[in-house]
Amino acid sequence: APHSAGPPPRSAGIPGHGHPRSRASLRAGARAGGHSLPTCSLVLVFYLVMVYSDYSGYPFPTAPPVDPFAKIRVDDCGKTKGCFRYGKPGCNAETCDYFLSYRRIGADVEFELSADTDGWVAVGFSSDKKMGGDDVMACVHDDNGRVRIQHFYNVGQWAKEIQRNPARDEEGVFENNRVTCRFKRPVYVPREETIVDLHLSWYYLFAWGPAIQGSITRHDIDSPPVSERVVSIYKYEDIFMPSAAYQTFSSPFCLLLIVALTFYLLMGTP
Repeated sequence: APHSAGPPPRSAGIPGHGHPRSRASLRAGARAGGHSLPTCSLVLVFYLVMVYSDYSGYPFPTAPPVDPFAKIRVDDCGKTKGCFRYGKPGCNAETCDYFLSYRRIGADVEFELSADTDGWVAVGFSSDKKMGGDDVMACVHDDNGRVRIQHFYNVGQWAKEIQRNPARDEEGVFENNRVTCRFKRPVYVPREETIVDLHLSWYYLFAWGPAIQGSITRHDIDSPPVSERVVSIYKYEDIFMPSAAYQTFSSPFCLLLIVALTFYLLMGTP
């Protein structure tokens, strides 16, 4: 019969049946489909990662933001804050042996301290110019690289740490072999022996030195600098104190001696 040679119409789409060219086309399609499935899967995964990585609820670990320590401004000294500089004439917060600033901010006083040390830097509030019975705030560089603000009370020549710490908004950094910090403490505090009211005037004791495992040790110099007069937080001054290396050449006796020696050399010996 003329129609018996052709394949049944229903078997044309079944694998293994029909014309050889149809089977080759199916095998080619199967190969193409075998490559496209993994490719599509990778594309889908990549898309999901790109979409959900920006979603705040997706549990991708991210490092917490770290605010850099704002550098201490010295051009405000004597204007909007009071400053004490100890060291080389013309030094600033990054080059002085010791630097301190203070300014009122609402009901608080903000202090900035910096010193050429890898240990600690501190300021003491005293009723006289001597160490003993003083309220002390210290910024201490510990073994983990952090700078912590601690509260001490001078018992004679010994600094005792006090657990009640009036400091807040604390920040500190150790860079270029310097300990630098910034903190606030309230102007008025409940009456207590170890914490003074800053609305009153006090002598400021300036000190710095090494630390061992985060604990302060004796200050670097035998006679740390002290403010010449009591300091009021309501008066902003920019006070420079030459370090020992520069005090010698600035004394009147030394200047007179230099003039005398110069005159002697110019005139010659008789």
